[in-house]
Amino acid sequence: EVQLVESGGGLVQPGGSLRLSCAASGFSFSSRPMKWVRQSPGKGLEWVATSYGAGVTSYGESVRGRFTISRDNAKNTLYLQMNSLKPEDTGVYYCARVDSGERGQGTQVTVSS
Repeated sequence: EVQLVESGGGLVQPGGSLRLSCAASGFSFSSRPMKWVRQSPGKGLEWVATSYGAGVTSYGESVRGRFTISRDNAKNTLYLQMNSLKPEDTGVYYCARVDSGERGQGTQVTVSS
């Protein structure tokens, strides 16, 4: 059974940082491209970043230069380092498999003063 469990969300002030984690199990994590997506209030699902493996990554325009996706294949864990956070980054963040679209339950990020 595929399981994706996100953690690390919370309330942070504008300009602050958070690091999200996603613990994966039930499939061969190291060989799979993985991504982060988010859902902001009143908006649809937005792609944030993808890790293709071997250090290859890509980012959505709204987060490029501020967010960094990474992975630890030995720990079956995907990360998202978020810096210079803005109120518009508020939403529920999900990690997901690129191939199947399966995603976890999400973790809430709120950027507010």
